[in-house]
Amino acid sequence: MEYNSETQSFQYRSTHTPKKSPSPKKTIILVLLAVAVIAVLIFLASFSPFVTIPTGHTGVVTIFGHVEDYTYEAGFHVKNPMARVIIMDNRTQKQSVPLQAFSSDIQQVQVVATVNFNVPRDAAPALYGNVGLAYYEQIMLPRVQESVKAVFARYSAEKLIGARATLASQVTEILAPEMEQYGIVVTAVSIEDVDFTDAFTDAVEAKQVAEQTKLKTEIEQAQQLVVAETDAQRRIIAANADAQERAILAEADASVKQIEADAAAYAVKVQAEAEAEANQLIADSLTEQLVRYKEISQWDGALPNVYGGSEPLPIIDMTDAAQ
Repeated sequence: MEYNSETQSFQYRSTHTPKKSPSPKKTIILVLLAVAVIAVLIFLASFSPFVTIPTGHTGVVTIFGHVEDYTYEAGFHVKNPMARVIIMDNRTQKQSVPLQAFSSDIQQVQVVATVNFNVPRDAAPALYGNVGLAYYEQIMLPRVQESVKAVFARYSAEKLIGARATLASQVTEILAPEMEQYGIVVTAVSIEDVDFTDAFTDAVEAKQVAEQTKLKTEIEQAQQLVVAETDAQRRIIAANADAQERAILAEADASVKQIEADAAAYAVKVQAEAEAEANQLIADSLTEQLVRYKEISQWDGALPNVYGGSEPLPIIDMTDAAQ
């Protein structure tokens, strides 16, 4: 603050010196310096003599665009500063592919196919040299779509419903050899989703209901037939049992009668043989004296009432004489 004698008053006076703007020459130097720093950083990043490869990956070495015949494994490496290292994934990768296919009977099917694959370490240089890093998009994705569509076209829509395992196996059979030519190993293919139009789904459900109703009716009829056959068989068995029982009883009765007849005949025979034997013994033992003796011993002393002979004789009644 200063006193002005002319105006007889105090006045403020700035003591700050204004800054000077940098000169154009200095600005140019600063810009060039920044560009130089950036260039050095880019050079160091691009032509660094060091490289680190993550686990599960392979470093493919190129020099001026030419793929070398050696690779870097996982770890820290010292490299040619002029070499460029492309890191390729050797782990199992998974890609799901939604697509539209058609069955053999021209039914539209929405499909989600999943492919698991990997690139072996020794196949990485050739795959990068022939295809590049976008090998899945360029060669694998189109072949997955074509393989799935080709397999689905072999079957009717109805047969596709429960054949996911078979479909996946057949897609693998087509896809794996084609990918192997590029050095890509297909480890698994799965069909995760198979979806049909609403009209077809409703038709399938109606058919299943009809088949289930038909099957239920057939089962009930079969059960009734079994019951009827069982009853008929039971009646046949009972009738056969009765007939067998009657036959056995008749056979037993006949056997008893035969035995009784045989016994009676045998008794008669025995009796006749005994009587014949007795008569023979009597005949053999008879003599004239024995006969005479028997007659005398059995005579009661009475004379016969009538006498007769072979020649004509008078008939004499001895009744009165005896009295």
